[in-house]
Amino acid sequence: MEAASASSLSAPVPSSSASDPKLHLLKEIRSYEIAIGELSNLPASRNVYQKNGNLFFRTTIQKATSSEQKQLNSSKAQLQKLNSP
Repeated sequence: MEAASASSLSAPVPSSSASDPKLHLLKEIRSYEIAIGELSNLPASRNVYQKNGNLFFRTTIQKATSSEQKQLNSSKAQLQKLNSP
């Protein structure tokens, strides 16, 4: 009985985010929106670290927010390209 259940569990399950670029972009957009929301709740005098490649750089909240906003706008533009016929 275990062999039958093990074979049914070993069937490959397709990854929906890897096969669907729209879903991946929607997740990215949501991530950028959350990051912007979190940055807006920090005090203005606080420094933050922003990941650039594999390194983190210390920056201000305003610079980090503008960078996240640019990435958000870019992702939204890509999503619109995918949605347009």
